[in-house]
Amino acid sequence: MDILSGLAAALCFALACNLDTVLLAAGYGARGVHVTLAQSLVLAGVTTVVTAGSLFLGDAAAAVLPERGAQVLGGLALVGIGCWFLLDWLRGVVQGSPLPPPPALTGWIALAAALAVNNAAAGVAAGAAGVSVIAAAGSNFLVTLLALPLGRRLGGSAGRGWALPLSGLLLVALGSWTVLC
Repeated sequence: MDILSGLAAALCFALACNLDTVLLAAGYGARGVHVTLAQSLVLAGVTTVVTAGSLFLGDAAAAVLPERGAQVLGGLALVGIGCWFLLDWLRGVVQGSPLPPPPALTGWIALAAALAVNNAAAGVAAGAAGVSVIAAAGSNFLVTLLALPLGRRLGGSAGRGWALPLSGLLLVALGSWTVLC
């Protein structure tokens, strides 16, 4: 039973940490951007490595990375990405111009780092609570890989004209909530 509850805790942790990934992918899906397997692996790999590192730090991380500081940085990154999506949508609506191309590899690494910073605060708390690093890191990797196509499908199908601004607003709301609470 201990193994099952440990896996359940790790899965819940990974699901909570990947809401922003679903929203990010929905925004890209609304823009018609296809996230390749290589890009998905970059996102999943970088976020998992940083998340695992934060889990290892656990309760000792307060001296290295204050939990609240990581939450604020992650929240601000989400607000920034959400604003970017809103600006892309407004430019497309107002100017009728094509949206900018998807980021290059360095852009995907930067996005992954922003998502990982958001996971770091939760990782510190989960590590202090005793969540298994291996189970949580493995769950995070798999859930990230599943969240990307789910988000793309949501962004590409439902409400084509509204998926980009909606995902932008949700990212701004999620980031603001993270910063303020």
